[in-house]
Amino acid sequence: MKALPILSGKKVVKALTNAGFIVVRRRGSHIRLSKPIEHGTIKLTVPDHKALKRRTLIRIIKASGLTMEEFKDLL
Repeated sequence: MKALPILSGKKVVKALTNAGFIVVRRRGSHIRLSKPIEHGTIKLTVPDHKALKRRTLIRIIKASGLTMEEFKDLL
């Protein structure tokens, strides 16, 4: 598996909206997304920075319920 590319917050939000997430609100430099699932909702916060740290990106992907490969396909 190739390493994740360095992505901006806007690119991550665009990929997550392609996966069915909806932008709920924006406060300062953070964007809040939500996705209804069978037993509730998944809520994510993505910092709108020019370059996200790899660890931050990995945590966002895991919290979204997507695999790394699924996320890369959405880019």
